[in-house]
Amino acid sequence: MRARIYQPARNAMQSGQAKTKLWYLDFLSSEARDIDPLMGWTGSSDTQSQVRLKFDSREAAEHYAKTRGIDYVVTGAHKRAINIRQMGYGENFQSNRRANWTH
Repeated sequence: MRARIYQPARNAMQSGQAKTKLWYLDFLSSEARDIDPLMGWTGSSDTQSQVRLKFDSREAAEHYAKTRGIDYVVTGAHKRAINIRQMGYGENFQSNRRANWTH
């Protein structure tokens, strides 16, 4: 049984840091997916690949995998620089703006 331990990166539409501090352990699929001849959907009898475990730290996830004899691979997240504006979103609507509206 093989697993992947990773910390998800935030998507392009997300400005906050929510859901990026947890570490996840996903089990990799042990068999190929089958195509259903009637509907064309893909499926598998491997239910272990549907399991996703959450951990507060990388060390906790690694400890879980080691104690249960799970072979794992650790993948780091692609970190982006945090862009915090001084005044925040409210500066767009201040009455003492120095620059004119661009739209």
